[in-house]
Amino acid sequence: MPFRSGFVCILGRPNAGKSTLLNALVGEKLAIISPKPQTTRNRIQGVVHVPKRKGKGGGQIVLVDTPGVHKPDSSLGRKMMVEVREALEGCDLVLVIMDVTRKFDPRDQFALDLLRRPKTKAFLILNKVDLIREKSKLLPLIEQYRKLYDFAEVVPISALKRNGLDTLLDMVIAALPAGPAYFPEDQITDQPARFMAAEIIREQVLVNTSEEIPYATTVIVDNFEEGARLTRIAATIYCEREGQKGILVGKGGSMLKKIGTSARLQIERMLGTKVFLELYVKAEPGWRDSRRFVEELDWRRQLEHRMMEHGTPQEKTEEPSAQTVVHDDRNQTED
Repeated sequence: MPFRSGFVCILGRPNAGKSTLLNALVGEKLAIISPKPQTTRNRIQGVVHVPKRKGKGGGQIVLVDTPGVHKPDSSLGRKMMVEVREALEGCDLVLVIMDVTRKFDPRDQFALDLLRRPKTKAFLILNKVDLIREKSKLLPLIEQYRKLYDFAEVVPISALKRNGLDTLLDMVIAALPAGPAYFPEDQITDQPARFMAAEIIREQVLVNTSEEIPYATTVIVDNFEEGARLTRIAATIYCEREGQKGILVGKGGSMLKKIGTSARLQIERMLGTKVFLELYVKAEPGWRDSRRFVEELDWRRQLEHRMMEHGTPQEKTEEPSAQTVVHDDRNQTED
């Protein structure tokens, strides 16, 4: 059996389960997850290495998780949809993921309309089937979707419960062309640790705040020095108003300390080193509508700028000292 490989784009509206599916297939947490819409803002690639099995060839699937499909109303929203369209270009297969617990609406149609432009082979992934008691209800749903688009396969799954994923992997590998591996066997993502650390911090903002705060914030890592035993990270959480900044900092720095400590522990597990994390909060009015600011959030652009300014960063080895330091204009606290 030939070795098969290719790029597979995961497409769907917000909260359909795209990032959950990516993490489940890769077997590691690469994309942050929250119940809040539009959690994913960038393309995130995960690599699935499928070994040869009895009667089945092996392969490599490069999964591309995309932001939730929506009609943008800001520079940030437009940048997110650019990420979606760029992911669709040149991919070998699209997994259109639909939440079976929600009724079909114009947002789903908007996602299907994106498929018609590249005319790429697509699978319909019916997610959250574990929440449907009467499985017979899936049949009319499948027929409804088949009338809207000529899907090559329809696969019911539960990404959260990991049900149906082995079947999905077999189908995906069979649909990909014969070709070489794009990544070595020990690599599961192309995302730099710097970007993943920023996303982990942003996830803790999503988890610990409510109302408009999650949508009005973003995170940029200002400094990332990775050593053998200690990694030093300084990051800024940007919001849009001073009032939001006050909420993020909290009384005596309590909220920022909570966000920072939870993020630091996750980053330590990801990197396998102790982490010294410094967090700052800054109000940047209207950043979501600033094309310049939004473009600078792209980790690829950040990496290019760093290489031009500083060259390849040198590792530093220091004594481990796990710590979170949070800053604002009024105080500094540590854990």
